[in-house]
Amino acid sequence: MSGLAMPKPDAETMRRRAEIVADMRIIVPGEGVVDAANEMRAFESDGLTAYRQLPLVVVLPETVAQVSRVLKYCNERNIRVVPRGSGTSLSGGALPLEDAVLLVMSRFNRILQIDYPNRVVVAQPGVTNLGITTAVEQEGFYYAPDPSSQIACSIGGNVAENSGGVHCLKYGLTANNVLGIEMVLMNGEVVRLGGSHLDQEGYDLLGVMTGSEGLLGVVTEVTVRILKKPETARALLIGFPTSEQGGQCVADIIGAGIIPGGMEMMDRPAIHAAEDFVHAGYPLDVEALLIVELDGPSVEVDHLIGLVEAIAYRNGSTTCRISQSEQERLSFWAGRKAAFPAVGRISPDYYCMDGTIPRKELPRVLAGMRDLSEKYGLGVANVFHAGDGNLHPLILYDANVPGELDKAESFGADILRLCVEVGGVLTGEHGVGVEKRDLMPEMFNQVDLDQQMRVKCAFDPNHLLNPGKVFPQLRRCAELGRMHVHRGQVAFPDIPRF
Repeated sequence: MSGLAMPKPDAETMRRRAEIVADMRIIVPGEGVVDAANEMRAFESDGLTAYRQLPLVVVLPETVAQVSRVLKYCNERNIRVVPRGSGTSLSGGALPLEDAVLLVMSRFNRILQIDYPNRVVVAQPGVTNLGITTAVEQEGFYYAPDPSSQIACSIGGNVAENSGGVHCLKYGLTANNVLGIEMVLMNGEVVRLGGSHLDQEGYDLLGVMTGSEGLLGVVTEVTVRILKKPETARALLIGFPTSEQGGQCVADIIGAGIIPGGMEMMDRPAIHAAEDFVHAGYPLDVEALLIVELDGPSVEVDHLIGLVEAIAYRNGSTTCRISQSEQERLSFWAGRKAAFPAVGRISPDYYCMDGTIPRKELPRVLAGMRDLSEKYGLGVANVFHAGDGNLHPLILYDANVPGELDKAESFGADILRLCVEVGGVLTGEHGVGVEKRDLMPEMFNQVDLDQQMRVKCAFDPNHLLNPGKVFPQLRRCAELGRMHVHRGQVAFPDIPRF
């Protein structure tokens, strides 16, 4: 691993590794335990591939009872646990620890119930995001949140990171489309929050769990809302001479009261990379490209297309194509959906960032990123959910050049500081993980962080679930007044800090 500070391995846990592996094989028999170093390599990293670490052991349970027994076992023996879904996290949220059991939920891959009258699907956490839509599309339904990684990312991981996507501007993030979950706490207790009904009683613990990044519990079942496909969907492909004009067009569309089904933006490097990769017919003589999708009744869509077209031309648009067929609409999106792998073809490595800003600040932030690009001497391709201000700058670098990874990370940190400075936040959908962990004080003061930590303490008082993620330093619940101090001694005084 790089110089990223993580919790020091617990010597006692490391000493008992053989015993722990043997006990895991009893709890999860068959091929559910992986402990050979060469076989664990497949799990040493997630989507933040700059950081790698072999876990203590990999465990792949198949039943809720097994998950419960694993967590209870680890809780009683003070063994850390890192939950993992498909491993597509871009913030290092599933990065293993040397002394932690890596609990991989990929075998929970079945859809348990499809309820069309109530418009819900009950799925295990290992089902892919796209798998839910595939299961219901023959009846004219779909699942709205659609991250670019939807073909691979799991619904359990979507809950952990509160994932977004192209259509979240109009239809909401994961939090707006999850109705209930079943989860296992660190002590092995199985808990249900929400369900197929519209509202749950009491505190919104479902809202707390959505986006909790594996720090509070392990999700074993998810109930999601499915939507009927709109009658009509058409898209506009709009080019601008400058990114600032494109950003202003975004702000003006929302300001006019129009909420598109999706609104995405790419700058010149991303446009050229995507066009070379998928040949979607993108104009190559523009600095910014906006894709605006409008859906609903055909009469409404036709009316809104006229309004958006007029707003685009008022902002200096030099090209505006309106899809005339479903095939053409899908071709507009093909380049955007493939933008990340497309950029991978023009640079040895890239660092994908994630920050969110007020829409009106788009021109200022895009200009600021150009200045930072010159400062660090690294290129940047911008692909982002323009409608909700969720930026995904792709910082181009070469890991084989000494110091370039460090420069890319510093560049990314400055982008996130700029996001916070203009009134935005550190993440929109990728999560904090380890990537943004040490930037949390840029957005929250110590009182804020202490309050968040108290929630962690309520669910996991011994800090065994996914330690080293989200919070900039490992702190004991005793420091927050949560644990009893007896004769000057707190429980577990030997737990390492970093």
